[in-house]
Amino acid sequence: MSQPAPIAYLTGEYPRATDTFIQREIFALRAQGVEVETCSIRKTGIEHHVGPEQQQEYQNTFYVIAAAKSPLHLIQCHLKALMRAPGRYFSALGLALKTRPAGLKGLVYQLFYFAEAAVLAEHLRKRKVRHLHNHIATATCTVAMLTSRISGISFSFTIHGPDIFFEPKHWRIDTKISEARFVACISDFCRSQCMIFSDPQHWKKLNIIHCGIDPEKYQATSTADPDRPHLVFVGRLAGVKGVPVLLEALSRLEQDTPGLRATLIGDGPERADLEDQAKRLKLDGVVHFAGYKSQSEVAEILTGADALVLPSFAEGVPVTLMEAMASGLPVLTTRVGGISELVEDGVSGYLVPPGNVDALTERLRDLLSDPELRARMGQAGRTKVTAEFNQKTEATRLAQLVQPESQGVRNAE
Repeated sequence: MSQPAPIAYLTGEYPRATDTFIQREIFALRAQGVEVETCSIRKTGIEHHVGPEQQQEYQNTFYVIAAAKSPLHLIQCHLKALMRAPGRYFSALGLALKTRPAGLKGLVYQLFYFAEAAVLAEHLRKRKVRHLHNHIATATCTVAMLTSRISGISFSFTIHGPDIFFEPKHWRIDTKISEARFVACISDFCRSQCMIFSDPQHWKKLNIIHCGIDPEKYQATSTADPDRPHLVFVGRLAGVKGVPVLLEALSRLEQDTPGLRATLIGDGPERADLEDQAKRLKLDGVVHFAGYKSQSEVAEILTGADALVLPSFAEGVPVTLMEAMASGLPVLTTRVGGISELVEDGVSGYLVPPGNVDALTERLRDLLSDPELRARMGQAGRTKVTAEFNQKTEATRLAQLVQPESQGVRNAE
């Protein structure tokens, strides 16, 4: 039997240090024999190439804007799409105009997406791609939807939240769901939000596919120093993650917790402000801003921690929590989004109200004062992740969806 044609993945920036879950998913699909081409709208900066995996993926990814910067190539892609299937081409243009956000700016951006879609469609045709899958259902999903209409190649997308649900009409979740062959929702909460904004006739397209990890890559044996309590945060240093609340809680804990340490892994637009806040709170000797780290480096840091804390104001189902739980750590996080589908309050960690410094501080004290509690929660968390958020299992389910029984190319006209 001949090897099935490849599928393609599209994201806004790939590979990106903050989106390692996409990399893991691609690697897991490849391990199951699915050939995956990676495509990205923009190139990532060198700061995201934190390990050999990212460096290799960067070299092998097709970058849409870089290709579209050649006026000749851009025009050729559109002419080829027009001549090959004029009905599909003008149908895609009509879809772009129909789903544009309000205002002149919305129209201009939508025409950019249409321009990019023709470039991507030509690349996928040359690579004989049979299906296109998108992660993050905002602008890149618009490009994927238009690419599908131009090329006739089926498309699907993974929807995460929470930001997409802040502006569902702007990003036309309804149309994207109706146009897609299927939608991968990372949680039941995410699926319910999609049901709000889509026609019931399309609900059967909404599948629960968790983001996941390989638990075997994380060691549940702790090397934490009992005399130096160590908390870890992993995430973007951006407003949604609630780091100012964490710093305030640390300033309270530091007064009666000798040797307290906190490592903040990640970077982002608010790093400078957060560093200033840490100085004002006299946390210089407590908080370490570690910047981006590779997957292996994160795993190593987690082995030397007592707990992971993620005080977010909004989330999907954070892979960061899965990594910590697989490492046998209790997690302290907030009761938002789909987190409660992963973390059971009082069993594998604690859930506190978002933005509540008092509750966060109290629960941190509970964890740091009770080694047996931490061990019990850590074991429960690893069991949960292994059973329900295993990347291999989720990739098997996704592979069954991206490999349609019929051809991935529609009868276009």
